[in-house]
Amino acid sequence: MKYYLIAGEASGDLHGSNLIKGLKACDPEAEFRFWGGDLMGAASGERPVRHYADTAVMGLTDVLGKAGKLLGNLGFCKKDIVTWKPDVVILIDYPGFNFKIAKFAHDRGFKVYYYIAPKTWASREGRNRKLRQYVDKLYIVFPFEIPYFQKAGIDFIYKGNPLLDAVDNHRYSPASHTPYVAVLPGSRKGEIKRMMPVCMEVADQLGCKVVIAGAPSRSAEDYAPFIGSRSNVELIFGRTYDILKYAQAAIINSGTASLEAALIGTPQVVCWSTSALTAFVARRIFKVMDHISFISLANLILNKEVFKELVQEDFTSENVVAEVRAISVPGERRSQMLADYALIREALGGTGASRAIAESIYSTLR
Repeated sequence: MKYYLIAGEASGDLHGSNLIKGLKACDPEAEFRFWGGDLMGAASGERPVRHYADTAVMGLTDVLGKAGKLLGNLGFCKKDIVTWKPDVVILIDYPGFNFKIAKFAHDRGFKVYYYIAPKTWASREGRNRKLRQYVDKLYIVFPFEIPYFQKAGIDFIYKGNPLLDAVDNHRYSPASHTPYVAVLPGSRKGEIKRMMPVCMEVADQLGCKVVIAGAPSRSAEDYAPFIGSRSNVELIFGRTYDILKYAQAAIINSGTASLEAALIGTPQVVCWSTSALTAFVARRIFKVMDHISFISLANLILNKEVFKELVQEDFTSENVVAEVRAISVPGERRSQMLADYALIREALGGTGASRAIAESIYSTLR
């Protein structure tokens, strides 16, 4: 069968690559065409139609600034789907773009499967109507999504969370032989621009070694202006899991990385900052969505503060330093965090989700 996949971020590239591996195991005749990254490319043996480094956006101001390019990508994607004629279009998160493709593909008679459900439980519940109208199969990956989508009256399939496969199947080796604090500033340029200045202040105040996990879609030039001549800061690409595994603590931009750190077992503090306009809109949305108390997936899974979230004006070097010092050494804070991590693992179930989801996709298409 012919599978057309669309991922617009690093996390989607990871999940897409594992899904491709599962589909190849189920369907020896599988053909792939995709929007994604290097991991999906390695799994499929093909080049992406568009790399997510050229399609990812962050926040309202970024969307407005790149409106022309986004519209161009959207038009090209629609034509590409019609030309290639896939058996199914598989959308991986990335809702701003993928919902438009969902409607287009559905209206033209293509099967539409959504993998990694859009987070309508956090914002824009109106998109649930589009899920009902344009999506043939919805695959969710978090246990707290089950009652939400049941209440919303949306059919779904839950086979566990694929991050467990990625984390547990990785072959770990030390990224450094000197004790260090890890920094994961995100994969988008906008995230790096907002995270790095504060994180470098933290590096100066801590005085210890700091290892930055370079995003696969970025280059050293994206980080160099912020690192400057600091001798205690090292930038490493392609070893994010290794960097997390052996770190004393991690400073993480909110996203999939925070859940990866929890599954790996790294004490962390999550930090998030955006433009004033985007922050204003986000706060208005979260005020309406009164059932949402956290921005991090790990905290949401247990519905408690497993680790601190320093958001917008709370994201200061002083606050980050205080938190890193508190969780870097043995003590009640660190012990409780690690105990909660075990509960998160238990809530997500066992490994094998990627293969199970691939088998489900293949069997429904057959």
